[in-house]
Amino acid sequence: MVSVKYLHQVQALLLSGFMSFIMSGAITFINLGLVDNFVSIWMHAWFVAYVIAFPTILLVFPFARKLAMKIASR
Repeated sequence: MVSVKYLHQVQALLLSGFMSFIMSGAITFINLGLVDNFVSIWMHAWFVAYVIAFPTILLVFPFARKLAMKIASR
């Protein structure tokens, strides 16, 4: 198991993985439909999206949390 000290990084890793998996699949399907090599194309798109999503979430998450706290406290 991973120490609670790394909760933010583990959360970002999981969230970026789930979100990029779902979004890359949806966008690949919208753009191509169910072509013969759909899964292969999707997995490539997922890898690229994941590489972008993980550091993005690490950078954006603190700002999003502060903004959500301001919105929710009204």
